[in-house]
Amino acid sequence: MIVQTALPLLTRRGTALTTAEVARAAGIGEATVFRAFADKQALLDACVAEVLRPDPLLERLARVERTRPLADRLTEAATVIRTHLARLGAVLGALHAAGRSRHIPPPTGAAVRAAVATLFTPDADRLRLPADQLADLFLGLLSPPGPLATAAPSTTVLVDLFLHGTLTDH
Repeated sequence: MIVQTALPLLTRRGTALTTAEVARAAGIGEATVFRAFADKQALLDACVAEVLRPDPLLERLARVERTRPLADRLTEAATVIRTHLARLGAVLGALHAAGRSRHIPPPTGAAVRAAVATLFTPDADRLRLPADQLADLFLGLLSPPGPLATAAPSTTVLVDLFLHGTLTDH
């Protein structure tokens, strides 16, 4: 509960947040924070560990209804994944901006790739490529825009482009 309370504070305030603010937001005493964490750095480390955990993302992807049309499944998955990446980026960015980032091992994408691949399986007979390859391509499109892009497309536009390409039928 303390980490869940600290995460939004960390993304808004960066490492300037205090354990007293976290305690107040959680409705607990500051001493309770220090019973759970040795110091503020231990709390920050727990926040990083939390945003790197793939479990919440995998659970959300598993809840995507497989009977819905593929475009709807992919749009929901894209929204879920982008939300996850934004949260991850906000927390890691706040730590990096404050010079408090440590070497953080990159998250493994194998489980996420497999979860996305299952979204394609109801339409396996209509796919041009194997589901795992499509999952890789789809996940590649969801990466945050780089410095040369003006903005990320909406998930609806992205899914439409992914499913139908860039050319019209004319």
